Formats: sequence, structure tokens, C-alpha cells
Amino acid sequence: MRTLQSLLLAATAFAGLARSQALTQADIQKPKPDSWPTFNGDYSGRRYSPLKEINTTNVRDLTLEWSAKIGAGTPPTFSGGPGDLPQGGGQVAPRGTPLLVNGVLYTVVPNAVFAVDAHDGHEIWHYVWKGLPAFQLGNRGAGIYGNWLYFETPDCHLISLDIKTGKERWSQVIADVKQDHFCSFPPTIIRNHVIAGVGGDFLDMANYVESRDPETGDLQWQFYTTAHKDDPGFKTWPNEAAAAHGGGGVWTAPTYDPELNLLYVGTGNVEPTMVGVSRPGDNLYTCSVVAINPDTGKRAWYFQYSPHDTHDWDASQIPVLIDGTINGQPRKLLAQAYRGGLFFVLDRTNGKNILTKPFVESVNWFTGIAPNGQPIPDKTKEPSAAGTLTSPPSGGATGYPSPAFNPDTGLFYVGTSQNYAVFYRTDNDPQPEGYGAQEHSVANLGNSLRAIDYKTGNIVWTHPMAAGAQNLMTTAGGLLFGGDGYGDFVAFDAKTGKALWHQANAAPGNPPITFELDGRQHILIASGGNFMSFALAASGAAK
Repeated sequence: MRTLQSLLLAATAFAGLARSQALTQADIQKPKPDSWPTFNGDYSGRRYSPLKEINTTNVRDLTLEWSAKIGAGTPPTFSGGPGDLPQGGGQVAPRGTPLLVNGVLYTVVPNAVFAVDAHDGHEIWHYVWKGLPAFQLGNRGAGIYGNWLYFETPDCHLISLDIKTGKERWSQVIADVKQDHFCSFPPTIIRNHVIAGVGGDFLDMANYVESRDPETGDLQWQFYTTAHKDDPGFKTWPNEAAAAHGGGGVWTAPTYDPELNLLYVGTGNVEPTMVGVSRPGDNLYTCSVVAINPDTGKRAWYFQYSPHDTHDWDASQIPVLIDGTINGQPRKLLAQAYRGGLFFVLDRTNGKNILTKPFVESVNWFTGIAPNGQPIPDKTKEPSAAGTLTSPPSGGATGYPSPAFNPDTGLFYVGTSQNYAVFYRTDNDPQPEGYGAQEHSVANLGNSLRAIDYKTGNIVWTHPMAAGAQNLMTTAGGLLFGGDGYGDFVAFDAKTGKALWHQANAAPGNPPITFELDGRQHILIASGGNFMSFALAASGAAK
């Protein structure tokens, strides 16, 4: 039974929502200190905050201010969908980024959305989608614009809710779940476009990124990540059937440059995954970053990190936008720590390569770097009947968890692994299905958090970890927040990698966020099924 105090708090929150201003395009493009309005905080993918109340000198005084269970057994405020019961709606361990607007946190788990008061963690409303049975990969989060929230369901519906109440506004089917699509992409709003993505690690689909009207959900355009017949990239496929079943799923957050009006999308692995005999060619636009005009859906440029990939090394790592200097000249850059173990820096105006360099020492799958910056695959490292020793394994030298970039240090931060596996080809059919191979891990040379100089690709510092890829965030206070793989939430010195503070038993299950609330800076994570909010203790805040 809810207490009078909790009811009063809820009433206050609803009143605040009623008075609150709608989130504008300007507020998304340049977030206010008291908000975290997109997956990465802003469009750049840097996961950098200019807040610096919490810094290297006082982070030792950081303390847990409140902890609250997400979805603590309360009935939904509203529900929708074609089914009778939620499909997996009981999963309440977020993998995506919670958003913060007007003092309210919004988090998404498969088939459910929760609005939570950022002051104390009490639930304001929650919505449940009663969908069709579908693959529950997880959910990367929501998008917000105006007074509307947008999210994808596992059965590939795009839903719009009223952020004040959680009431459904509309729903639109964006893919056929019966063809084994899955949808977990965090919608990205650019003016009058809701950018959605469709994924899948199975054979019976063509995947794509698309734009929907924010008022109606109607389709505006689609860009297929396996090139169709009218696209120049189609010549990198042997036939229409191979391209139509070629993978290239889209499930992680894109980035966007408002000045260039270009959307940058990382694409998934090719299908069949590890045996390429039925798909000769580079298989565009899988394992690539693609720049798209969000108004038209037309491709501006692409860069493929692993042509004709045979190891499941998708490019679903955040493309980070950096306004930096190369050879003394200001440049608009895109940096990506690719799953295959290579760090790439591109000119984001045209996709031309500036730098390609391994960020782990164990990588052994290419013979050199081509003049255009692409790795030249070593065909002897493809899966074989006898077994082929390759690094990294399919899990990659890093993965989808979010890296970070701090413009004050000039360092790109990423969690890494140095592993080897033996890949055995198991399907000799000329038209293999699924993976077509198996792998067996044989060695781990260690995991570490690494800081990379974006100008040179050199590793500036490493910090040994128990886990590899992890979700990170960095701040103007000279801090880098992440985990240690042992179950702790840690603050590192962004310049040196030295651990300055930790909270035991608080492994972040999603990327951390930071914001100003009531004049104080807060750090928030989801750990397991709980939100945990940290702020400086009184003695630290006074310094």
C-alpha cells in the first residue's frame, strides 16, 4: 500500500510534468545541465558531460544518495498491444541508457517503459506492451521529443507515448517479427524524423534503418544495410537472394552532425556469418559505418571495416564524433573502436580514412592496411575444417557497450579484451545456413580499459580489468566512470587511468549518466534491477 508521502510525491511529480517545458530540438542538440535527453547525452556519441562539480579532488566524497528498484511490482498505468500478456515484460534490468528530462528518468526494458522521479527513485508511471512472442535481445533505450517518448518493442513495433502520463499515442509495425527480425534500437529524433533501426542475426530478413513521422508514425524513408538492386553497393553481392538475406542488423545508437546534416549508423554482421562461400564480394553495407542524410535517407558515404567478414565482427560500436586537429589543421572526425580490434579515424565529411591502427596487440586476421585505410583480410584466418587460430574471437576485442571521448584530454576510452579462438568450419554446403562454423576459446591474454590518443592511435594508458567491453562516461571534472568487471562501479582519473573511487556491488548494467538536479551534480546507473543515484556528501559538496 502506498504511503501518504509517496502519493504526495507522485502528485508533485505529475504537477511538475504538467508545468514542464517540452523538449525542443535545440535542447537535444545542446543539452541543458539538468538533462540527459539522448542515448549518449547529445548527438556526438562522446558520452562527455561539461559538469565538473564532481572532480578528481573530491570524487572520494561521492556517496549513494538513493537506490530504487525499477518496476517494483506495481500495476501498469497504461498498456497496449495485440497480445493478452506481456512477453518478457518482467525483465527489469535495463541495458540501455535512461533519459532525463524535467527531473524525470525514463527507462525501457523489453515491452515496458518506466517514468521515475530523479529526486528519490519513486515510480511515476509505467507502460506495458502486450506483444507477440519475439526474441528478447534487450532494449537500448528511448527517444524523446516535445512531450512524446518513442521506443521499439521486441516484436518490432515503434510506440509513441505521452511522457506526462505514459498513455499510448500510436503504434506502428516497423518489421515482421515472423521473419525473425528483432528490434532494440534507441530511436533518435532529428527535427521531424524519428530514426528507427531493425536488426536480426538470422537468415530470413533484410535489415534497415528508417525514418518515421513523429506525429503519426508514418514511414518517411528506409535505407537497407544490405544493398538492394538499385544501389551501387549491390555489385558486392552475388545475387538478390544473398543480399536480401545478408544480415546487417541495426541495433545500437547512431550519431549525428547537425552542421553537415549527416546521420552515422554502425551496421551489423553479414549472413551466413562465418562461411562466405555463398556470398563472394565485400557484402556492403555490413560491418560498416554509413553516413545518411536524415531528410532523404540517401547515403552520403560509407566505410567498411571488414570486407567480406567471416568472424561475426559487426560494426555496432558507437561512431564517436570529434572536432579535433590533425597535422595542425582543424578536422571534423569520426572515431570508432571496431570489434575486430582496429581503431579507425575518418573524415566525417566524406568518409576518407585518416588512421587505422590496432588497439590490442593480439590481432592477427589481416595482412596489411590498404591505401584507403581498410584492412586486407588474411584468407588463411577464415574458419577451416582443421581449425584456424584467430584473434579476436567473434566476441571481438571490444563490443557494443559505449566508449567515451573526453575533449579535455584528447583521449578515446574503450574496454578491451585480448582473446584467441580456434574457428572450425562445420558446414560444407555451397549454401550454408546460420554460422556455418564453431569456435572454441583457447587463450585470454587479459582485459583492460584503454585510453587512445585519437591523433595517433597510440595507447596512452591501460588499466587491467576483469571484463572487456564496458559502458563508460567521462566529464569535465577529469573523471571517467565505468566498472571493473568485479562488480564495482569505479571513477578513474581520465588523464592517468588511476582508480580514485569505487562503490562495491554496483556493477553498472547500462551506460552511466550525469546531470544537475537542485543545484547538485548527480551520477546515475542501473545496477541489476535498481537505479542508483550518487552525489557528493555534504563535506565534499562544500569544497
